[in-house]
Amino acid sequence: MGLGMIVFMIFLGVFAVVALLLYAGGSGASQKAKQVQATLDSVLATESQEMRDQIVDLRKNQQLSAIPWLNDRLLNFSIAPQLQALIHQANLKWTAGGLMAMCGAGFMLTAFVVHWKTGVLLVSLLAGLPIAFIPIAFVLFKRSRRFKAFEVELPQACDLMVSALRAGQSLIAAMGMVSRECGDPLGGEFRTCFEEQNFGLELKVAIDNLLHRVPLQDLRIVCTAILIQKESGGNLAEVLDKTAHVIRERFRLRREVATRTAQGRMTGWVLTCLPIVLGFALYMINPDMMSLLWKRDLGIKLLWAASIMIVIGGLIIRNIVNLDI
Repeated sequence: MGLGMIVFMIFLGVFAVVALLLYAGGSGASQKAKQVQATLDSVLATESQEMRDQIVDLRKNQQLSAIPWLNDRLLNFSIAPQLQALIHQANLKWTAGGLMAMCGAGFMLTAFVVHWKTGVLLVSLLAGLPIAFIPIAFVLFKRSRRFKAFEVELPQACDLMVSALRAGQSLIAAMGMVSRECGDPLGGEFRTCFEEQNFGLELKVAIDNLLHRVPLQDLRIVCTAILIQKESGGNLAEVLDKTAHVIRERFRLRREVATRTAQGRMTGWVLTCLPIVLGFALYMINPDMMSLLWKRDLGIKLLWAASIMIVIGGLIIRNIVNLDI
């Protein structure tokens, strides 16, 4: 017990030092950001407040961490830009380095506490993995909710573009109207696409960047219709009107499928979480009985077999209830 407390205090000390370094690096970066913002405010002093609110930052920010040397190391890993893209799509102010630090800290702390209580390395690692995934799960949750809000507003944006085109405005002017009339997240993404095109990018490149930021099938349909009309000509207002109708029908069909598969999805969650919750409850009631699973070789094999079967069963149920529409 004394050795465990010493190791735990060492861990806390190292964690505190790393946290202080991260805070120091972040505060320095924030001071620089404030100076740049003050300079921009002085330059834009003649602009109205409404125009200031619509200013879009088009710089390709590759900062993956507030610490310079850690940012240089993360740029060499392919997973770091992917995590940063997920964070941007979730509209969070985090960095890829901060997300990885949170995952690592959660994993180490949970594994250490479980290993301190049980003394089994396998159980400690299995207990630390779900905790390490919580920050990534939060990012994916925010990203999914933001994309759902984007999908809900997309048919209305198509209707606005159709009205603008039938009134005689150009496609770029119609996109500018969508960026002004629609709220976030759709208005912000279309505003970025509109500003990129105004700053000299080709329409196809700006639309490709929009699809990279918001990789949704419905938006891909709209962008494909716009690009095809640009290459071959035709009545874009009519094409967008039919596209909005198709998107609304996909929404209706998707909701109907979700309603009919709700029982199957709930069954998958129950069958996946029930063994874990039941095992934890039995351990709290009778630790000596449950500890046999990781104190004997046969129990460890049973834990591995149970984990594999739970994962396989969850994937099978997920493939059954998730229909591609």
